[in-house]
Amino acid sequence: MITQHLSWTENDSTENHLAKNIIGTVGTEIDIRNRQLLFILHDKIHNANYSNITQISSGSLAEGLNLPGSDLDIMFVDDVVNVTRIERNIKHPIQRNEFVMETDTDHPGFTRLRLVAGGKKMNFLSNECIVNTQSGIYLSTTNFVNHMKQLSYPIHGPCISDTNLTLDMAFCLRSKYLPYQAMPWTLRCRRQWPSNVIIDRIMNYGCLIVPIGPKIMPSCNLLWRISFSMAEKQLVHSFNFTQLLCYGLLKLTLKRIVNTNDHVKDLLCSYLLKTALFWVSEEVDIDMFQLPKLFICFSLCLNKLISWVNNCYCPNYFIPEHNMFLGKINKYNNKSLLSVLNSIKNRGINGLMQNLFPSITCNIRNCPPYTKTSEQSILMLDFLFYRISQPMLNANLGKPSIANIKIIHKVLTYIKSIQNSESSTFNIDVCKYHYATVSQYTAQRLTSEKTIKNKYNIRASYHRHLQAGITKDAVMGWLLYASFYYVTKQYNVTLRLTEYVLSKCSPHMVTLRKSYYSEADIYNYRHHLHYSISLNAKMKTAVVDEVRYLRQSSLIPNELELEVEDKDFQVPPILMSHCLRFLCYHHIGDTLNRQQALRHLGIPHYLSDYVLSNCLTLLGVCCEISGDKDAAFHYYDKALKCNDGVCSSDIKTFKHLNQSCIAAVNMSF
Repeated sequence: MITQHLSWTENDSTENHLAKNIIGTVGTEIDIRNRQLLFILHDKIHNANYSNITQISSGSLAEGLNLPGSDLDIMFVDDVVNVTRIERNIKHPIQRNEFVMETDTDHPGFTRLRLVAGGKKMNFLSNECIVNTQSGIYLSTTNFVNHMKQLSYPIHGPCISDTNLTLDMAFCLRSKYLPYQAMPWTLRCRRQWPSNVIIDRIMNYGCLIVPIGPKIMPSCNLLWRISFSMAEKQLVHSFNFTQLLCYGLLKLTLKRIVNTNDHVKDLLCSYLLKTALFWVSEEVDIDMFQLPKLFICFSLCLNKLISWVNNCYCPNYFIPEHNMFLGKINKYNNKSLLSVLNSIKNRGINGLMQNLFPSITCNIRNCPPYTKTSEQSILMLDFLFYRISQPMLNANLGKPSIANIKIIHKVLTYIKSIQNSESSTFNIDVCKYHYATVSQYTAQRLTSEKTIKNKYNIRASYHRHLQAGITKDAVMGWLLYASFYYVTKQYNVTLRLTEYVLSKCSPHMVTLRKSYYSEADIYNYRHHLHYSISLNAKMKTAVVDEVRYLRQSSLIPNELELEVEDKDFQVPPILMSHCLRFLCYHHIGDTLNRQQALRHLGIPHYLSDYVLSNCLTLLGVCCEISGDKDAAFHYYDKALKCNDGVCSSDIKTFKHLNQSCIAAVNMSF
């Protein structure tokens, strides 16, 4: 029964403390909206750099909830493929690969994809993904996933994960039309939520299609799951603050209460909790979602879940005929889960708080309310950005615009236009970061001086883009500048720049794209900077990134050209600095300093296998140049044995060694 409107007073206790403590975990409304805007901006800029592939940030982080353990989920849509509901919607002449959705009443929420016409070469698909049947030519989920395994990442269902399992990348297709099964959702009787504006946006976007079949049919080869990820993201973005807090409260309950019970662990997932919140939001008056009624809203969602678990039926929000409990919750395991959920319900708000926030004493009235400082909010947003600021897509996933120097200035102009339209100082600095990143990539795509007549113009272009790239972080831009002077044989300038880079590098600096930042990372960052300075100023002072040479980069030293023949080459800045110094001393004939630089070529700890392989190869090259072929063989051999991301040039590098070394390598395979 819906209670009357409540209003808080200064002494109002339990509900007030529940709201303040969940705010302390998920953030203020401004915090959540800032995260949402950051991911929107992030996708917008990344999509400007690629043609025929669209990146979509999804999951709870993109929804604005930065809870402990939240993973980064990214969906990549192959825009060369079009999926339609009916064949007559296909426009001629055929420009893209056209598939028709064939929905199956026996499996609501899933579809078969029948090939109707072929167009451009697909980004994610190959001929092996297509299978012939008596009913026609279809796209195989099994063959699609096997094809994506060639990227050498672990496969988790429809997703590909990074080696730390903190980044899930789903490769999918898009239909501009909602499936027929979801059309009743657009006309469903509801209260005030979602608004007609949101419904129209969802209808205009359509849906995504991911390569996974029903759980009850593990060997299914032709059924693809219809995904409403984009629709759900828009729905969550339309939540008011209390709805967002309720979502965070449900997720925290799952993590800290339900999943701590081994008998029911992993029976529920946050997606099912979000689905319950969607249904409740639609069924009650939106005025119910006010801060003083947060626990009531939570209880409504909990009751919805209990009812579903009791019936072993969880209706998909868009296609209610799709029971999302199939293959997971049934009459044999639902009793244990019901016991846990009913226990949460019966213990009430006090029991919930004691489980979720154990630092709070039983005497909640005497517990001081949580207060979140402006500095904490800024720090959390900074580190979220550092975590998600991944480089451009791997070359295996599509052709970046930065590969074509003719259109690169359009990308830079686009980023500038976004920057000029932003009112947030933080987002303006995010744009500056991306502008500097693309500028660094642009410099590496410039034509070599050897193949151009007007050397003055090409040098001016190099300097313009390299200077713009200096603002990306504390050292990477300077190292690329040092590389430029090295390939132009200005060794003394390179030595001065690498000395400057080494003087700036500190063990207390923040490294970009870590899956987890410790309290020590945050403490060092906080105590070496004033939180009120701009993000751009912080990054130029306290943030370090690995040096990334693009495939066939014009800035890579000649001795390392093999390493960028087929793919990008990424190494830590300190290692690259000492490598450049080694090469400079080698060319100027300073044997003593060359050997000293070689001794400084140590490998940092906790590197990914991909970067570790690059570092070992770089060490092998330097040892080979110094004449120590045994050491070179040792490092090359170790590089080949890395589990992930072995340099494609490692085998070629062995050709520099004597025949006995090559024979030894062959024996090791």
